[in-house]
Amino acid sequence: MAMLSHPETDADMTATRNSLGFAKPPAETRVVVAMSGGVDSSVTAALLHEQGYDVIGITLQLYDHGVAVQAKGACCAGADIHDARTVAGRLGIPHYVLDYEGRFHDQVMQDFADSYLRGETPIPCVRCNQTVKFTDLLATARDLKADCLATGHYVQRVDGDDGPELHRGADPGKDQSYFLFATTPEQLDYLRFPLGGMTKDETRALAHKYGLSVAEKPDSQDICFVPNGRYGDVVRRLRPGAVEPGEIVHLDGTVLGTHNGVIDYTIGQRRGLGIGGRKDADESDGPLYVVGIDAGTHKVIVGPQSALACHEVILSETSWTSGRGAPAVGAKVLARLRNTAPAMPATLSSVADDTAILHLDERQFGIATGQAAVLYDVTDNDVVLGGGWITDAPTIGIA
Repeated sequence: MAMLSHPETDADMTATRNSLGFAKPPAETRVVVAMSGGVDSSVTAALLHEQGYDVIGITLQLYDHGVAVQAKGACCAGADIHDARTVAGRLGIPHYVLDYEGRFHDQVMQDFADSYLRGETPIPCVRCNQTVKFTDLLATARDLKADCLATGHYVQRVDGDDGPELHRGADPGKDQSYFLFATTPEQLDYLRFPLGGMTKDETRALAHKYGLSVAEKPDSQDICFVPNGRYGDVVRRLRPGAVEPGEIVHLDGTVLGTHNGVIDYTIGQRRGLGIGGRKDADESDGPLYVVGIDAGTHKVIVGPQSALACHEVILSETSWTSGRGAPAVGAKVLARLRNTAPAMPATLSSVADDTAILHLDERQFGIATGQAAVLYDVTDNDVVLGGGWITDAPTIGIA
């Protein structure tokens, strides 16, 4: 027999839901907060604690070796664990540190090194969310009988017709939706992002209000295991002997110089190529850019900016965040091809099991493999549809 809906009862249940969407008092709602030791996750814990939730803080020890422990702008190092513990102590909430160094090393750092050796430009923060934070940590939260896992990300979780949707953060300058494109519908159902509707200034104001020691702590900038931003040094340490020198070659075949390893270059790079201007080059060509990396022959290929132009991007390991699933072939979308780039109009010309082909309405320059293409709804560009990893971006060679 079908169950009849009772509008009054349904409305009452909606009205009594707490701020995290659960139909019970905050005191009966257990929340695990991922605490990195930064201001965002600290305010997340403090805000939920103030609202009366049963809050448990967890910090992941991901990387804690040598100089990286003292690296400014790197998350999850020794000083950050201390900061997270200090904040938890001030709030009076339980706090646990979980040793995930082995898992992080195998799933994130090794992938980072291999990707660079293939001539790609990886994004380890996305891999970390995929393989550690939103997989293992989420499972730990469930083991602790938590109703949800909360993080300090600047994104919004909005209930839609097909289930929870991932939306951009309200603060355009802090929006982190690009890094969370691989969040699955099942993970999103369990996740909460209390800061998604705030600006960074509002977050810092709350940190001062709560008297948190991290109120003026700088935002993390570097990848946590790459102190000082020297990616090549990390790859050489992880893969000793794998980095080999090679030639820097112009598109016309002229050898312009040599390099110490393709890992020191990325597609679209203009500065620091280690070569001077070509004496025989036509001045109309303009400056030289890295237009290709042949990891097999250890060659870095350079040419004019026009050689970077492409209209098509091929994606692998596609993931669709919304419960509505993959968009149909021919669907219009907005695509961000790097974190700092605006979303550009595009069309999905092919969608398979875990691959897709994206046709860009306007040519783009310097698209690097290993980066992500994150797709947004063309009718509501706050809605994240999903995305995938860029495995190829064929150039069209416009002169």
